[in-house]
Amino acid sequence: MTYSIKISLTRRLLYVRQGNKVVRTYPVGVGKIETATPVGRYHIISKVRNPGGPFGAMWLGLSQPHYGIHGTNNPSSIGGAVSKGCIRMYNRDVLELSQLVAVGTPVSIENN
Repeated sequence: MTYSIKISLTRRLLYVRQGNKVVRTYPVGVGKIETATPVGRYHIISKVRNPGGPFGAMWLGLSQPHYGIHGTNNPSSIGGAVSKGCIRMYNRDVLELSQLVAVGTPVSIENN
């Protein structure tokens, strides 16, 4: 069975689903008010380990250009509205997520 990802901007949580069952939940950081994370349906288009800069241990690029799910070198930012629109995760969590999901995995970003 394949996985899907749902991100709740309000709860600041990322859910990994296998079918209709949530199999993992991770805390995330989301976009600031002025650089809000875009709501919509996307998919993962790339996976890059150790992308450099502020992106931590892993970059999972989304089909929305210039946006992704990535690690962070600032773990205290997780749980806040702190990014320029990307979804931030603890490095250990984004590494675990990257092992579960493949390029093509659907990602739903919602305001609930």
